[in-house]
Amino acid sequence: MASHLHTITFDALDAYAQALWWSEVLAVPMSDDDHPGDPEALLRTHHGDVLFVEVPEPKQVKNRTHLDLQPSDRSRDEEVARVLELGATLVDDQRNADGTGWVVLADPEGNEFCILRSAAERAATV
Repeated sequence: MASHLHTITFDALDAYAQALWWSEVLAVPMSDDDHPGDPEALLRTHHGDVLFVEVPEPKQVKNRTHLDLQPSDRSRDEEVARVLELGATLVDDQRNADGTGWVVLADPEGNEFCILRSAAERAATV
């Protein structure tokens, strides 16, 4: 028997604010039990839970692990624009002229994540 992914946990200076921001990005509700000032905040996704836990120190260096997001109802470029409007920052643009590639962004506390092409975009280039 193998293990399964149960929870992805992020350290955060403000667990509630981070969970609130990611709930917008992932379009999943926050737990009704979470409130501003709580030391932990939880998002339940259909792929597993995302937990934010408050720690006293800010992020120091580049993430060794990050999330790759694939839009389900829009293009990669439309999703990048939407997430930038929510407050993400552009870290690195790896899009290629042929439509391949990805975009590296950071959340409000500096955690890097990537946005990939949608399944429809991938299928169109096969």
